[in-house]
Amino acid sequence: MPGTNLTREEARQRATLLTVDSYEIDLDLTGAQEGGTYRSVTTVRFDVVEGGGESFIDLVAPTVHEVTLNGDALDAAEVFQDSRIALPGLLPGRNILRVVADCAYTNTGEGLHRFVDPVDDQAYLYTQFEVPDARRVFASFEQPDLKATFQFTVKAPEGWTVVSNSPTPEPKDNVWEFEPTPRISSYITALVVGPYHSVHSVYEKDGQSVPLGIYCRPSLAEHLDADAIFEVTRQGFDWFQEKFDYPYPFKKYDQLFVPEFNAGAMENAGAVTIRDQYVFRSKVTDAAYEVRAATILHELAHMWFGDLVTMEWWNDLWLNESFATYAEAACQAAAPGSKWPHSWTTFANQMKTWAYRQDQLPSTHPIMADINDLDDVLVNFDGITYAKGASVLKQLVAYVGEDAFFRGVQAYFKRHAFGNTRLSDLLGALEETSGRDLKTWSKAWLETAGINVLRPEIETDANGVITSFAIRQEAPALPAGAKGEPTLRPHRIAIGAYDLDGDGKLVRGDRVELDVDGELTSVPELVGRPRPAVLLLNDDDLSYAKVRLDEQSLAVVTEHLGDFTESLPRALCWASAWDMTRDAELATRDYLSLVLSGIGKESDIGVVQSLHRQVKLAIDQYAAPSAREALLTRWTEATLAHLRAAEAGSDHQLAWARAFAATARTPEQLDLLDALLDGTKTIEGLAVDTELRWAFVQRLAAVGRFGGSEIAAEYERDRTAAGERHAATARAARPTEAAKAEAWESVVESDKLPNAVQEAVIAGFVQTDQRELLAPYTERYFEALKDVWESRSHEMAQQIAVGLYPAVQVSRETLDRTDAWLASAAPNAALRRLVSESRSGIERALKAQAADAAAAE
Repeated sequence: MPGTNLTREEARQRATLLTVDSYEIDLDLTGAQEGGTYRSVTTVRFDVVEGGGESFIDLVAPTVHEVTLNGDALDAAEVFQDSRIALPGLLPGRNILRVVADCAYTNTGEGLHRFVDPVDDQAYLYTQFEVPDARRVFASFEQPDLKATFQFTVKAPEGWTVVSNSPTPEPKDNVWEFEPTPRISSYITALVVGPYHSVHSVYEKDGQSVPLGIYCRPSLAEHLDADAIFEVTRQGFDWFQEKFDYPYPFKKYDQLFVPEFNAGAMENAGAVTIRDQYVFRSKVTDAAYEVRAATILHELAHMWFGDLVTMEWWNDLWLNESFATYAEAACQAAAPGSKWPHSWTTFANQMKTWAYRQDQLPSTHPIMADINDLDDVLVNFDGITYAKGASVLKQLVAYVGEDAFFRGVQAYFKRHAFGNTRLSDLLGALEETSGRDLKTWSKAWLETAGINVLRPEIETDANGVITSFAIRQEAPALPAGAKGEPTLRPHRIAIGAYDLDGDGKLVRGDRVELDVDGELTSVPELVGRPRPAVLLLNDDDLSYAKVRLDEQSLAVVTEHLGDFTESLPRALCWASAWDMTRDAELATRDYLSLVLSGIGKESDIGVVQSLHRQVKLAIDQYAAPSAREALLTRWTEATLAHLRAAEAGSDHQLAWARAFAATARTPEQLDLLDALLDGTKTIEGLAVDTELRWAFVQRLAAVGRFGGSEIAAEYERDRTAAGERHAATARAARPTEAAKAEAWESVVESDKLPNAVQEAVIAGFVQTDQRELLAPYTERYFEALKDVWESRSHEMAQQIAVGLYPAVQVSRETLDRTDAWLASAAPNAALRRLVSESRSGIERALKAQAADAAAAE
């Protein structure tokens, strides 16, 4: 049951009427192995302002047995409607509410998720409450500014473990009674329950002692590299406590790797849940370890920014997420002993790319979004909220100075500990420590939508000396349907001057840092100097803007992109080239040539893997259809050549093996995949382990080489939850009408699949080289979509709405059919946004295809 949509105005009225003191939550989970429902008893103590009145508390439950308010029994059938319990006749002062209900286990990753591990047939539970899903487990005033203490008592099956926000007690008769939490918001409370495996340690420094725990299912225990996870965690504790000048605010810190998790992780206070794909079963590249470390640090930063100090309402969600995203990268870059001091390269390569893409969609919005209700926030976990916001915070740090920034953050934590704030509270603290007026900055950066483009305008004399240098700032028109006006903004940027040294490497010889404001900014510091080979705007990636190279720099970079001695300028140039491809300024065939000319010199494995994904997307979506097969052939031959040439056992070798498997197409290439699987052929150093085997199996299934029997045989080798998902992907990928019909029925016409398996089926169903086979499903998608949206939970419906949109059918007809549906179906704002975003991908692809075709003429 989706539950009633809470509006901002309702939340404001409720917060004006009452304050919440405490929750006591008693759950009987002894039947978890069988599933179904469980008994939930909630006692809430809250105070009402003088005059009393009426309000409501939130609950999503199949059955409510009792509602008692101040000792008086209310008619449960009368006061409980949809997801609300009406509270009439509230008394001024203290009120006590008791609610007894049967709540339901879920398989959607929302509320109390239940998963049965096929390895041991044991059930494993965890909660996921952000945004409005604590109400699926206990009655709650479900809004972030009604903080309270939470005391959980849980009865669980014998031999199980129960973990929550407070330190784990010794159970008595399988009952776990936790001490009350500090005052926190309902969405960061947590329970993780089951026969989990655990490893424990302690963070100790200067008399401080914080118990640390890591949990996973026993079937993953052999793969759990706890020492590496603890190492990153300790580095985060050291760095954050120094920078924030505020001790870790909770009594222990557990990290729980849980199955079928929808997000990367969740910042539950003292009990962080993390998707268990981060317990690596097979060899992965260093980029995967870096991403995992970033996730660990992101959630740890939330313990202060988000949990200790929490937004008042969801319009400041961006500040929670942007701050944690900025902090994770800053910590990796600067923490002593960090294995990833190049984290700002990764940030530019991944986060900025995500942000630029999101900011050019019709759903683009100001960083400080206008969140009117829960529907708004549920679709707002996007590239603006995380990546653009973090990019702008990075710019803010450069603008006010790092020392002043962290002094302001320190004052903010001390002033608002365990309270709720608005953006103005943080900016006020930063104004105090920096002396800068941030109101104009905030208005330009946080309250407007869209992106800026920075272009150099350079003149030189006959001797190659710069006679004029200026930066032109553009504010392109916002996408059709987006709200707001194009805005020129103040930017703090660096300009890097690069020359080729005697070894043919591009080395930075000079750097100028300045403020860019308005349409044209002159740079007198560079006038009178010899023109370098490359002039790179926004060097060091201080600001958030699309950057273009002047003609001479572009020519040098096209030939020498892989020759930058540092990874960050390479990443910035790669990003600019990709952006030009998406904007139809660079033909796909030329982008492919650029990548093939430089990728062999690219040392950063994260950048290499991004280039792999981008090339495949460009060829599949942005290439002229008549050229697509030739470009795919060229790319696949290159992936195989790089695979064979890569250092044995290296990350690059593994990355190239995966890239080759993604597009292998000729009989000889597919024979090689088959032979690598059965061991009749080998490539020195390449371990064809469990995960790589599945990549090969899925490709062979997608081209029709493998059928149901081969997939079943592979699943027998890997009868795990991951193996189940991989097998589901492979079955759905088969190029037959029957396979597609089976996959479609399991996702759209049935609601029985768990979230992770549904996601896996969708991934297999959509194959870019099966466009004709998938064409009939365009109409079926639009016929089913609204019913799916209205009958499924948000996470499950969003998977379908986005994943099954006919994105591979790049045609005017798809645009027209989408427009007709938007006009006739009257979807709510959240669904309209998701479909409009998908539509814009078709529109962009059509422009890029036209540009690619023109380049061939």
